[in-house]
Amino acid sequence: MTVLEHIGAATKRLVQAGLTSQLAAIDAEMLARHVLRWNRTTYLLNRSEKASIYFKKNYEFALCRRERREPVSLITGYKEFWDLEFEVTSDVLIPRPETEIIIEEVLALINNPLTTTFNIVDVGTGSGCIVITLACQLPTAKLTATDISESAIAIAQRNAERHGVINRISWIRAALLDGITDKQNLIVANLPYIPASKVSHLPPEIREFEPLIALVGGEDGLDVIRGLISSAMQRLVLGGHLIIEFGEGQSQSILTLVSKQPGLSVACIRKDFQGIPRVAVIRRTELGSYSNH
Repeated sequence: MTVLEHIGAATKRLVQAGLTSQLAAIDAEMLARHVLRWNRTTYLLNRSEKASIYFKKNYEFALCRRERREPVSLITGYKEFWDLEFEVTSDVLIPRPETEIIIEEVLALINNPLTTTFNIVDVGTGSGCIVITLACQLPTAKLTATDISESAIAIAQRNAERHGVINRISWIRAALLDGITDKQNLIVANLPYIPASKVSHLPPEIREFEPLIALVGGEDGLDVIRGLISSAMQRLVLGGHLIIEFGEGQSQSILTLVSKQPGLSVACIRKDFQGIPRVAVIRRTELGSYSNH
């Protein structure tokens, strides 16, 4: 059998395991390219080759893991974010495209990204995808990353080293903004926001393989975000911003939480590529006025 024929057979197996036909085809090809260490161009040129014994053995191993609904990123060990490659394990959330909105909003707030001296803290850094991307985009910013997980910080540090920015970032093992003493121009965070009652409804890829501590935010999903919003005012400079990701159906709750914090106002709420409100840009204002644009 050729490599392509193996991928066709694998696609059928993944559909039987519960994946959509489109996702099954994507994942079957991605796993094959991972085993062969081929980029897409090499794959397109060589996919009609006869499959080697090495390929068949290792592809079968990867395929069995995917059939058990383990995410492709955990099988390959990496995930792309903002065109950068990040190591991921079951100790951290797998970076997702919607989180890139946070990067977009940070860059939109900074007039001179190559010379900015902003203080920025990434709360609950996980794999480090946000803070490391910002370090690459903002070469003169002062960056800090916090996380309560020692394992997560170790992974984030390896990712930072991989991208040549480990010495640009201060690492603090702490909850939320504990240990942050300097005033910050920007606080960014993708914190747990899934309500506890919805965990059982999550896809097995998330429910069984990603760390629940990084997913679940209490009964309404907002326990951790609530804590960050309440503590952000004291850590932001006047005119500084808090940029947070949140879950589907939580935008009104975010607006309400911010409205109860004197000195903070919602500058805007961004929708993701599916049209779901996903990221709030919150500003520290002098008079503590509330606005929703």
